[in-house]
Amino acid sequence: MTIEHAAPPTWAGHSRGSAAYGRLLAALFCAGVATFAQLYSPQAVLPLISADLGIGAANAALTISASTVGLAVGVIPWSTLADRIGRVRAISLSVTVATAVGLLVPFAPTFELLLAGRFVEGLVIGGVPAIAIAYLTEEIDPAHAARAAGTFVAGTTIGGLLGRLVSSPVAEVAGWRVGVFTVAVLCGVAALCFVKLAPQPQGFIPSKRSGANPEGSLADRLLANLRTPRQLALFAQGFLLMGGFVALYNFLGFRLTAAPFHLAPYLVSLVFVAYLAGTWASSRAGAEATRFGRKPVLLASIAIMAAGVAITLSANVFVVLAGLLIATAGFFGAHSIAAGWTGQSAPKGKAQASSLYNLFYYGGSSLFGWFGGVAYDGYGWAAVAGTIVALAVIAATAAAVFLPEK
Repeated sequence: MTIEHAAPPTWAGHSRGSAAYGRLLAALFCAGVATFAQLYSPQAVLPLISADLGIGAANAALTISASTVGLAVGVIPWSTLADRIGRVRAISLSVTVATAVGLLVPFAPTFELLLAGRFVEGLVIGGVPAIAIAYLTEEIDPAHAARAAGTFVAGTTIGGLLGRLVSSPVAEVAGWRVGVFTVAVLCGVAALCFVKLAPQPQGFIPSKRSGANPEGSLADRLLANLRTPRQLALFAQGFLLMGGFVALYNFLGFRLTAAPFHLAPYLVSLVFVAYLAGTWASSRAGAEATRFGRKPVLLASIAIMAAGVAITLSANVFVVLAGLLIATAGFFGAHSIAAGWTGQSAPKGKAQASSLYNLFYYGGSSLFGWFGGVAYDGYGWAAVAGTIVALAVIAATAAAVFLPEK
């Protein structure tokens, strides 16, 4: 386990191009794989879960919402623990325990136990999104923070893509339970890589070694962020955009397996390759924000996401997939900007700011990821797409009104 030392008073952060910079981003990349692969691995097999358990689309989507609710509940406690034991130790604990839970959950004998297990899995996996951005902003030269945050978010897209692409073809052969289990095994390898790669932190001193937290109590740090309009607007980005994005991916598979497309489940799983658009957009958005400012890039990304969702209303499968690519790029561009901006602009408590962003982010995922199923079961894909576009419009309005130009 990495040993953490006191921060030198003049610590300026790792510069882009240094060995430690590369190791830190590689370590967080692995942590992102370990987190998001298992968090979303059931998403590619939701139609199979629905058929196997005899439940509707909305109930099948609860296997995703249960874990994201657990994650939302867990981010604040994880940020507090990270302040006590250090960022790297907390992330290492999170990915290790989450992988162990993930190996057991797919074999839950009842739907209720499956949901309970997914909740616990989300709860323990919450350490990565709760801490990663704070860890990154404390260890990276501020001049490169936006670009580094974009690179980290790009890594999380690879994790999400890997979980979905692995679970579906394995599920076609051996069932959805084995498919989800296989992803958990891969996550164990990624968790080990994080533990081995993460460099010794130099930009943060765990509070148990440095006396009382100079930024005040946990309540003080949380309230400072919740009372700041800029921070609330950034939290709203996570809540609204992530909610719409998860609804997009949760239920597009149901649409593509039904009329007029009638695609086979293994072909539908390939739509998750669209995540690669998010991998590119996350890194690109960070670079463009350095050049043009965060707010213009955020607003442009939201507009791109909404346009892509509107395109998915087409009855041509190739046009639908093009719309999915565009929407995915727009979402991840917006998310990488909002996530990095949240930590850097925190009035106090960077870890708590990042945790609050993730609380809203996964709260939106849980709520709208389920509500999209209600809309789909009742009114079809047009209702889902309309909901997502409405959420994007609200997010853009909040950003335009409350966020500074830079």
